[in-house]
Amino acid sequence: MGMNQISQDQIRQARILVVGDMMLDRYWFGDVERISPEAPVPVVQIKRSDERLGGAANVARNSAALGAQVGMLGVVGDDEPGRTIESLLSACKVQPYLHRDASVNTTIKLRVLAHQQQLLRVDFENPPAHEVLLSVLDGFSELLKQYEVLLLSDYGKGGLTHVGRMVEAGRAAGRMVLVDPKGDDYSRYRGATLITPNRAEIRRVVGAWKSEQDLTARAQNLRRDLQLEALLLTRSEEGMTLYTEAEVLHVSAQAREVYDVSGAGDTVIATLATMLAAGVPLKQAVQFANRAGGIVVGKLGTAVVSYPELFGSAG
Repeated sequence: MGMNQISQDQIRQARILVVGDMMLDRYWFGDVERISPEAPVPVVQIKRSDERLGGAANVARNSAALGAQVGMLGVVGDDEPGRTIESLLSACKVQPYLHRDASVNTTIKLRVLAHQQQLLRVDFENPPAHEVLLSVLDGFSELLKQYEVLLLSDYGKGGLTHVGRMVEAGRAAGRMVLVDPKGDDYSRYRGATLITPNRAEIRRVVGAWKSEQDLTARAQNLRRDLQLEALLLTRSEEGMTLYTEAEVLHVSAQAREVYDVSGAGDTVIATLATMLAAGVPLKQAVQFANRAGGIVVGKLGTAVVSYPELFGSAG
């Protein structure tokens, strides 16, 4: 099976449930003509705005862009940004399973830009309540019957408080469970199929390494310790490294103009999940994920990769 033999039909059969912290990336673009009379700050006159799915919702959007059947489970506030996330998910063919919590503000990252420059970022967020998190866990137990691959996207906003129980339930049902981890306590991901930390994330957990050999030893110890089948370390310009019991596989980055790395990790794990759900072996899935990551960094903002971009128009 060559690099291009994965048909669009194979991917259309792939079913992925993304669970995690969704957010809305909101951009306000304007002009600065003057300084405020009230304080020494610029006055921005807003000319247009743009909204994009962020966090776990961007992961879901990436899988859907490749043609997979994707569900998105998580918590939003009972507010306008929450409804916007829902309609943006539906618009990119992701099935939303959103639990609304009136006590939560949907997470928004609002960026104010003028003359191609970011002036300010304003974040709105607060962690979801216990009850709604339990209802998400119940929803997860029901939904996992319908999906082959479960992708848990942790952005540290509290939506994956019960991640340990989700991993257990998913594995008990014979599903692949992929985790994009956060924080410095990975014990809650124990037993997952695979986790995908980046360099900064793994350093927080295993400490700084002195050499490639040292890194391999630390990564493999972590993988065995957590009883994972695989650990995929994403390394930006250094490509990525897959650690399994059988081997260490390094895939070089594809050299290209890098405009923007934001969201590249989302694209990598989304592509990996899509390929695995389509029945592609892990080593080959990693090659595709690496290629997708290389394509998406050449685009501005959180972007997605389509089937034709990844496979040429063959298929």
